[in-house]
This record gives sequence, structure tokens and C-alpha cells, in this order.
Amino acid sequence: MLTLFVRGLPPSTTEASLTELFGGYGKVFDLKLSRDLFTGKARGIATVNMEGHEARSAISGLDGSDFLGSTIYVALDKGTRGGRGSRR
Repeated sequence: MLTLFVRGLPPSTTEASLTELFGGYGKVFDLKLSRDLFTGKARGIATVNMEGHEARSAISGLDGSDFLGSTIYVALDKGTRGGRGSRR
């Protein structure tokens, strides 16, 4: 299972539209769309969990592509390292 980080999403993005977009490359196991607390509109970023080979296919097919009038960027989520409060 790989987690993809998606950025550049337009404010009109919904979970359903993202699931449909990534569903063309394989099964979407989990999807989290970041929303503005007050307006409820998408903040432009999301994470998507897919199987390894399907996730790599989605990256090659969707990175730099047009989605609802915006260019989106898709990459493997590297997670957070060395942030506040972390120990080494």
C-alpha cells in the first residue's frame, strides 16, 4: 500500500470526483481531502492510498495533468520527518 500526495486541486474538488479520477488506475482504499474549516471548500491538497503498482501508474498518468481546470501534481507521500516534537 502506498500513499500518494496530491496538490494543485481546485476548490471545487470533491471526494467523489477524486475517487473517480484515481479509480481509473486501480482501487482507492482511502482518500483524505483537506478542506477549509470555515468555507468547506477544498484547500488544494489530498492523500490517496492505493496498491503499489496502481499508485505508480496513477503517478505517471496524472502528475502534471489537468483536473477541473487546474494542473495537479501527484507524488509519493514522504510523510513528515523532523517536525516539531519529534525525537531522533
